[in-house]
Amino acid sequence: MPPGSICAVVVTYNRRALLEQCLDALNSQERSPDRVLVVDNASTDGTADWVRAEHPDVDLLALATNQGGAGGFHEGMKEAHAGGAEWIWLMDDDTIPTPGALAALLAAPAELAGLARPLLLSSRAIWSDGRLHPMNEPSFKREGEHFIDACDRGLLPLRMATFVSLLVHRDAVTRFGLPLKHYFIWSDDIEYTARILRDDDVGFFVPESVVEHRTKTAHTAVTESGGRFYFHVRNSLYMLRGGAWNLREKLSLVWALVFTTQAYLRLNRFAREPVATVWRGLRDGVKPQPAS
Repeated sequence: MPPGSICAVVVTYNRRALLEQCLDALNSQERSPDRVLVVDNASTDGTADWVRAEHPDVDLLALATNQGGAGGFHEGMKEAHAGGAEWIWLMDDDTIPTPGALAALLAAPAELAGLARPLLLSSRAIWSDGRLHPMNEPSFKREGEHFIDACDRGLLPLRMATFVSLLVHRDAVTRFGLPLKHYFIWSDDIEYTARILRDDDVGFFVPESVVEHRTKTAHTAVTESGGRFYFHVRNSLYMLRGGAWNLREKLSLVWALVFTTQAYLRLNRFAREPVATVWRGLRDGVKPQPAS
């Protein structure tokens, strides 16, 4: 791919209708990505065949097994980086970018003249009612003149962000590697962006770049039904054992894990299955982490 090229990486699993809306939105961008790569996590609803038939201009990476969001982004970013993309635009299949979303992200570096070159640029992810989606609220570096200078230019310095419309510079992949595949779902993006932004490297939240995270409800890990809360518990412990956060931040992570676990158990009336979900997450979170 030529210098300055953009590869959009869309991870999908059994949501062909949402994927179609996402691809339509990518085709409607004021500044279109130079390449669109769909990573299909072994869908069973005919997604791969549909992409081949209906979107021959889209590249397809069909995984043999479902590797979760973490595995999908890992493989998609590896492919985009190997293909020479300068920027990799990450999103799930339920991310619907507004027409100016990519153009606004790409315009941000010009506003940063005199500040450090960003490795990450994040969109404002909203739900259908226009408020920030609670699953995609970023956190910020609030210290010093750097924060003030960025705010003066309409941007906010990131401490972490999610993969719901995140622009990643190829240098970030070269220097920091890829998302941890063994996270499977949840917190893989938080760990990855926090790892990149822990020290002197910078990323920015670009509020003028807007995408809709088209989930059925404005859910969080606490309100998610079923046993998926397991991944929140386990992966939080993985992060506490890793190097993406400093000691003070890890204390905040402990508080957040305790608070969300209490809220999840109360919401589910301390029933046997939710309690077992939390126990499994705690048990597996202290085991050796698999290689990604």
